[in-house]
Amino acid sequence: MAETFRILTLNNIAQVGLKRFPAGKYEVGAQVRDPDAILVRSHDMHALEIAPQVKAIGRAGAGTNNIPVKRMSARGVPVFNAPGANANAVKELVIAGMLIAARNLLPASRFVAGLSGDDAAINQQVEDGKKQFAGVELPRHTLGVIGLGKIGSLVADAAIKLGMHVLGFDPHITVDAAWSLPSQVKKAHSIEEVLKANDFATLHVPLVDATRNLISRERIKMMKHGAILLNFSRDGVVDNEAVLEGLAAKRLKCYVCDFPAHKLAGKAGVIALPHLGASTREAEDNSAIMVADQLRDYLEHGNIQNAVNFPDVAMARESPFRVGIANANVPNMLGQISTAMAEAGLNIHNMLNKSRDEMAYTLVDVDSAVPASAVERIAAIKGVLAARYLPAEKS
Repeated sequence: MAETFRILTLNNIAQVGLKRFPAGKYEVGAQVRDPDAILVRSHDMHALEIAPQVKAIGRAGAGTNNIPVKRMSARGVPVFNAPGANANAVKELVIAGMLIAARNLLPASRFVAGLSGDDAAINQQVEDGKKQFAGVELPRHTLGVIGLGKIGSLVADAAIKLGMHVLGFDPHITVDAAWSLPSQVKKAHSIEEVLKANDFATLHVPLVDATRNLISRERIKMMKHGAILLNFSRDGVVDNEAVLEGLAAKRLKCYVCDFPAHKLAGKAGVIALPHLGASTREAEDNSAIMVADQLRDYLEHGNIQNAVNFPDVAMARESPFRVGIANANVPNMLGQISTAMAEAGLNIHNMLNKSRDEMAYTLVDVDSAVPASAVERIAAIKGVLAARYLPAEKS
């Protein structure tokens, strides 16, 4: 009888994604007990007691700050996300933020909301007041893009098509990202080089120790007078106190962000949106589909793609008998795994092992069924965090 997988959802997940789990083989919902995997969007899981049988967690979005990734790594549990699934939605919001700031649309809208009188009186007030909202056009201005992943590359491409000059910086750019980057993007050698040259600066980096308060008081002082800073990345990437000082000194004209904060509330020059970056139907659908497919491939075949704490490991099945092993990235693990299989009378047909930082992951296809005792023996090897038997379904 085929195994049934149970998926617990902690938030509303787009139905188009949930439909990727075939009925009869998967039980999916908010009331699922003893789950094999968890699907989440914004729910904070740090204080959650995560059952020992949970094999994977999928985040229908990019950021995983709401998930105890280190705790899951110690258990050999991959945490999947959906990088790039919301990239177009964020790109559009960044372009909208640039236009809102460049054309002074927010104060202009507030001005219009305060008009009174008949049409003649309103028209006179408009003629008298509109000059204070005169802005600038985007062409020939320079946009600095810090972080050239999927979102940063799309923003750069859109800005070039709008006639802007683009200066980009990313010390960790991937080969795929480099290939997708428009050739017109001028590569900078440092954040400081970007900030000194730009009229607009937009941030597209993850929040890690190295990027916390990346935009500091010292770096804001390097920016052109009247520059516009956009942050649709993560709240902690920018020092809010430094932003307020920059606005007061007229170093910054506007700070446009997706992260409201008490310190920023009501401050002139601050345009804060309620975390709308991925809030489109299309982005939610894309994220749900992407992470559902990744979870299913892992649960059924042990393949890993887009896990924030594991290497990407995908191996075509050459046998119906497969074992997936998560282990610490230490010497002689493959030797011990191979020895345990040989002593169980198992012949290895194919094997793939990859590592990422402190984590390693191995897929092994063997020529015969794997007894539970062999899986238990592998799981008992010092350094092995989790071992699963993944027999293929009989057709």
